[in-house]
Amino acid sequence: MSFKLQVGEMKTEYLTDKEIWGHFNYIFSSKSRNSTTYKFVLIKSILENLYNVNNRLEISYSSLFSSFAKIYWNLVIHHHLNQINMTGKRAEVERILMDIQTKYQIPETLIFDKLSAETQVEVITKVKRKCKINVMGALYGDTDQTIYDFDNAKEVIRFNPAFYSFMQRFQRILSYLTNYQLALFLEKFNKKGDTTNLLMKVENVSKRTSLDQFYMLLSSFYNGCCFYCGKELKRKTSVHVDHFIPWSFVQADQIWNLVISCKTCNLAKNDKLAENQYLVSLVDRNEQFLAEKKFITRQDMQVYSEKKLTDLYHYSMDNGYTDFWRPKDICM
Repeated sequence: MSFKLQVGEMKTEYLTDKEIWGHFNYIFSSKSRNSTTYKFVLIKSILENLYNVNNRLEISYSSLFSSFAKIYWNLVIHHHLNQINMTGKRAEVERILMDIQTKYQIPETLIFDKLSAETQVEVITKVKRKCKINVMGALYGDTDQTIYDFDNAKEVIRFNPAFYSFMQRFQRILSYLTNYQLALFLEKFNKKGDTTNLLMKVENVSKRTSLDQFYMLLSSFYNGCCFYCGKELKRKTSVHVDHFIPWSFVQADQIWNLVISCKTCNLAKNDKLAENQYLVSLVDRNEQFLAEKKFITRQDMQVYSEKKLTDLYHYSMDNGYTDFWRPKDICM
């Protein structure tokens, strides 16, 4: 009955990669109790927040359930996908979201990041309050009480260092596995398409439709010039906000990983890593961010460190991002 636990302590901190793979194999197998999509969405949320931990490898429920609520809103409200393996019934999180949608008469076309800030907070708060009771203990139990410590009263988890390192090194394959298993589950209990169709929805369920909120901060810092080639950007329509380390790997929008780019560079770079010299430039830029109040007060900058960025860069290489890019033309 570990899913009902309110507090959980790790049994051990040291595990081998083989042992950790065994735990994930169990989670994705029929032996694990997966009557809803909760555990799959929790793993997706953890992977999105790997670099939001503090120096003790802790992460708040606020960060974790922001991702959790966003994923569920887009699956349930936007895509109309049932999340429980019982015909005619709804998971508790589904009922919460549908009640909020009805209360405010929210169109199904609105994805989570298009909701008002107040509505987003309400969704996150209600989902967190209900789901932390069953969700945190369930994943904890499936890993034989080794993946993290958790405390539902303090609303924080602390990752096992071995698990944390493992998830960094195998982030891409874990994302693929989680998305695929989630799509398989949804295919069984929905009539909304085959696994391939559902997998496309699952893979993009966390992606924002717009990065405009970041544009306002970044464009002023760069004085209207492209981070990569230095070209002057005279019109907003020619300006792109680019994930320095590709979104397909990090799957999170953190300002320390975002830069202003011209359209040509953004499209050419696409899903590639920029050469190491640009990593050095980004580290320097982030150091400047840490000296400015409008940046340092942001939650994503408060958990930033140069080591996190460089680790992420090298882990992305380990996960197959080895096609390096640099602009053809550089403006001096």
